Parts: sequence; structure tokens; C-alpha cells
Amino acid sequence: MAMWQSEIKNLEKRTFDNENPKDWSDHALWWPAKNCWLTRTRSTLDQVGVQADTLLYFTPMHKILRVQLPDLRFLDCRVDYSIKTFGAVVNLCKDLGIRHPEELSLCKPLEPEYLKKNYAQFPHSKIIIPEPNGTILLQPAPDTNSFIPVNSFNGSCNSLDKTQNGFSCAPVHQHHTPKRYNQQSTPISSPTGTWKHSSSGYTTFDSSSSLGDMTENLAASPRAPSPDVRSRLIRPKSLVEKARMNIGWLDSSLSIMEQGIREYDTLCLKFKYYTFFDLNPKYDQVRINQLYEQAKWSLLNEEIDCTEEEMLMFAALQFQVIQQNDLQQPDSGIDTSSVENGTDDDIDSALTKLQLTLEGPDANLQNGNITRVPELTDYLRFLKPKKFTMKGYKRYFFAYRELHLYLYKSAEESRRSAPTHVINLRGCEVTPEVNISQGKFSIKLEVPPTDFNGPNSEVWIRCENEDQYARWMAACRLASKGRSLADSSYSSEVQSIKSFLSMQKPAQAPAVQINPASIDPNDYISPRILKKIRGRAGQRILEAHANVKSLTLTEAKLKYIQAWQSLPDFGVSLFVIKFDGHKKEELLGVAPNRIMRMDLNTGDHLKTWRYNTMKAWNVNWGVKCMMIQFADENVVFSCLSADCKVVHEFIGGYIFMSMRSKEANQTLNEEMFHKLTGGWV
Repeated sequence: MAMWQSEIKNLEKRTFDNENPKDWSDHALWWPAKNCWLTRTRSTLDQVGVQADTLLYFTPMHKILRVQLPDLRFLDCRVDYSIKTFGAVVNLCKDLGIRHPEELSLCKPLEPEYLKKNYAQFPHSKIIIPEPNGTILLQPAPDTNSFIPVNSFNGSCNSLDKTQNGFSCAPVHQHHTPKRYNQQSTPISSPTGTWKHSSSGYTTFDSSSSLGDMTENLAASPRAPSPDVRSRLIRPKSLVEKARMNIGWLDSSLSIMEQGIREYDTLCLKFKYYTFFDLNPKYDQVRINQLYEQAKWSLLNEEIDCTEEEMLMFAALQFQVIQQNDLQQPDSGIDTSSVENGTDDDIDSALTKLQLTLEGPDANLQNGNITRVPELTDYLRFLKPKKFTMKGYKRYFFAYRELHLYLYKSAEESRRSAPTHVINLRGCEVTPEVNISQGKFSIKLEVPPTDFNGPNSEVWIRCENEDQYARWMAACRLASKGRSLADSSYSSEVQSIKSFLSMQKPAQAPAVQINPASIDPNDYISPRILKKIRGRAGQRILEAHANVKSLTLTEAKLKYIQAWQSLPDFGVSLFVIKFDGHKKEELLGVAPNRIMRMDLNTGDHLKTWRYNTMKAWNVNWGVKCMMIQFADENVVFSCLSADCKVVHEFIGGYIFMSMRSKEANQTLNEEMFHKLTGGWV
């Protein structure tokens, strides 16, 4: 201890004797052998276990982190490596102008080989510990999610001594975007500073220069990333590979340094929780753009599936975004004085909510009688698939009321006879099966069993036209969440479905005179669908664009995000698991309001559990096993494709997201987030 005290005194003397004393306030002690920061400054070295031969690093807490944004650009950011990752993300999003940072997180970049094996089959990170005698020891990192891809952009050698020059994204002005952006292109000029090209093919920016207006730079993105960056994107080819993509999420309860990340390492900043609160075009230009970019790349990389008509609709919206990027956008008329407190938004929201409450549901549903329970009736076709049968759809008279479907042979029998079938829609999985070109409008329902132990039963409903489909699809979606036709959102849900369908209809002729051959379909359409329409993709994109030609830049991005949210697989994060007592691998889908037991090969929903029926969830860290207690059963499983902490954090995070409100004085409750996601009592 005397040696430590002497060294500290000498350091203090040299500091104060210097004519230009250095500011040490951002420095702290890092203990590599224990993989932790010594931040308890009031504790003595004896109390924290530091001995005379202990190797400590006196290093800055803020370090340069290379961050890849959802639009695939890179930024060098000063990030606090000593605080919990959740807090570091909050501070980073504040610097970038992104509201609601709790929806985002940092993850480690992946390589294609990491989709071929499960988490347990990869070596975990090692800590490099240089000894005083010159030897180097490797010790496993003690964090709960220690997976590190060794072939990441920069690698991760866990050394504190890194002197590489950082790089940042080129500033992109909101209304003027270059036609192509790659390592050979000339970056857009900045007010001050010098742009350079690094040997790795990325655009670098002189750190002594200014990036200009950060919000303006990040609110618009290049048309296409560098070919080198695009070539590094991974494309999952199965449900199992999609599940393995969740291996890289950082532990929000640990610091970045504790998870093997060192200065100038690369991490990806992404939206982790698919529930986007208060998405406001007035204040969320950066957030909307980055969310649009993440949606776009998830479709192009086939991380989420869609039909051919849907893909062309997304391509048309993307084409409209590019067209609008080259035009001057109308003034949004934002009153910056009300941005921080959100008074105007709160008043408008309260008035709208009051109006909907007073008006109630659609008058056509209630026939003018506010005391009558809303009901929806019509003739539809019904199918309950069974093995070894060739029976097709059969026509029934459907009546929907109070979260139940009642099927009768005719409208007359509905007045005097018992129903032939009764289906409880609460908690069911609703999947659209639509093919506009063939005129097929079907709804797939996976209904929970009555005994709580069996698999979901599958039934199909076929509608005659778009209008009928929109009304019944909206009713089924609301009923699955426990909301009836009396809910004020029913009418808006119907209109949203109709709008989604109308954008998928091709126009008779393109709205802009552009040579279809000049459009690179690889920038707009996923590889799987491009194989089907190769040779005529450009023409079909232009035809689909005619439906969205009147949208402004922000409207097109919001339509893209809304259409993305309407896809059946949206918001479901997959994990490969094994249930307790079972040898067979299965899929677990974690969504904003439920978790699902799914078939590993087909993705069919075998069982659904809603969060509102959850009583508790716990983790046995010794055997890496998770238990969730519901009202009627307990679910116990181990996660194979990622650390169980990742699954735990997803579930706790979604519960935290559901607790948010739009009160003006509400602040982000970090303590509550860590209580729900930390997994420690």
C-alpha cells in the first residue's frame, strides 16, 4: 500500500508543478483482472481488494466508440465506458437528437458464420491481462453476455492501447442527397473541415472539424451505403438464423468496458424494442429517418418476410423518399418554444381522446343506440384444416360480439338457433393472408386451447372483398388484444388496413417519366422476390410509385414505417430454446405484448402467453434457465441462441415500455428499467 500512496503523491506533485496542469476529472481506475471499474472513490484499496501487485489502469472514462447507425453510416462518438450501457445509450441519443432512447440499444456487429451455430458453441471473450514480468494471461470475461465476434469491423483485441484514427459519417443535407454514395464518390462538403478516404474504404472526417448541424445530417441518409459496408450485411436464410441474430445485444446493466469493448471498437446502434412511443414529425426527424432506414434494411436483408405486392409497395415508398430528398420540403412551422414541454401536443391529445370517448364507436355498428353492444355480421367462408382431408371453405353467417365469433348456417338461424361454432378471439394470433392480384383476402386465426396445455387450433376465414376484409381483420386484431368493437380505435384500424391495401395496387402507368432500366432493383427489392420479377422490376416499381407520388418526404417515411408495422412478423424477436423436460429445440418469439412458442421449421404459433397474465419471471443464473409464471401455468426454458439475459431483458423491456405515459413531466425512470431487466434482486 505504501507503494501505491507514493505513486499517487508523485502523480499529484507532477500535476500541480506543471504550468499547464491536466484535468484528471474524467479518469478512473480500471481493474482488468476483475473486469470492473473502481468507481467507489470513498472506499480504500483494502476494501475493494487491491493488493500491492495488482495491475490497474488509470484511464479516461469517456472514450471514442465507433457507432454504426441504422442507415449503415458510421460516427465516432465520445461515450462513457464506465456507466451502464443503458445510460450510455441515453446520453448518445441525446447527442444525436433521438427522442425516447429507451427503445434503442447497442449490439455487437455479426459475421455470417455466427448464424451457423448457437451461442454456447462459440468461444466467449477473453480479457488480456499483462503481468509485471512481461507475460500475458487470458481470462474469461465475467459478464453475463460475453459473446464477441472476432471478425468484427475492427476486431476486439481487448487492449487499452489503440491509436487508430476514427471516422465519421459524411453530413447529408436534408433536401440535397447525392445520386450514389460509395467510397469512390465525393462526400458532400461541410462548412469547415476536410474529408478523407481511409484505406479500409470508409469516409473519414478530420476530428478537428465540425460536422455541421447534427440533426440535419442524420435526418436524411445517402441513397446507398458504401459497397464495402453493404457487402458486410448478413442475410438470414431460415427462422433459426433469424433467431441467432439476437446474440449480439449488449447487457444494459453492465458498462460497455465490462463487455469487452475497447476504444475505437465498433458497435451498432439499433431500435431494439418495436414499440415506438409518440412518433411526432415535428420533433422526431432524426428518429423517423433512422427508424425508416432500419425498416428498409430489415426488408432488403430478408430479416422480415413480405409478399411480392408488399415488397413493391415498400420499393415505391422508398423511391418516393429518394425523389423528395432532391426537392425543397415545405416548412413544417415548428414552434421551438413548445418543443421541450410538449404543451400543444398534450392538449391536442387530450381533446382528441375526449372527442373519441364522447362519440364512441361507429354509429353504423350501434345503429344509433348507445346502450347496445356493438356487433358485426356478414356471410364469410370458414375452414378448419385437418389432416387427411380435402374439404375446402364452407359458407357461414358470422356474428362477432364481445370478443367471440359465432358461426351460423344462415342469418335466419342466428335469430332462433344455437351457433354451429363459437371461437374465442381473446389472445389468438391473427395473420393476414392476402393476394391482391388473385383477389384472395383471408385471415388466419390461431386460437388458444381451452385446457391451457394443448397447442393452438388453426382456423381460416375468407372474405369476399377488400372492404369486408378490412372490417373483419380490424375486429380480429382488436379482439386478440381484448378490445371490442366499442373501442375508439376500430374505425382508424379499418382505415389503416384499407390504406395499406390500396398502396399495393399497381397503377395503369408510371407517374414519372424515368427509364426503368436506370433503376437498380437491388436497392429496392429483396433477393428472394427479385428472382421472381427480374427483368421487369424497374417498371413495376414505377407503376407502384404512382400510388404514393403525392406524399411528402416525412409522410413517405411514416407510411413506410406504418406498413412495416402491419406485416405479420413485425416486432417478433426470435430465440432458439429448449423447454424444461424436452429434448427438441423450439422457437420462442418475444413481441411487445406477448411471448409465443413457435415451430422451429414453419414458424407456426403453438402457444401464446400475454404479458397481462404474467405474474413473475425469474432466472437461475447458475444453469442459465428462465422461468415465467403465468396465471394458469409456469413456463421453464433455457435459451440456446443467446444468453438468457438477452431474453430476460427483452421481456422486462417491453413491460417497461408499456408503462410509459404522455405526461409532460414524465422523466425516464432508469431505476425501474434496471429493476425489470436486470434479473437481480
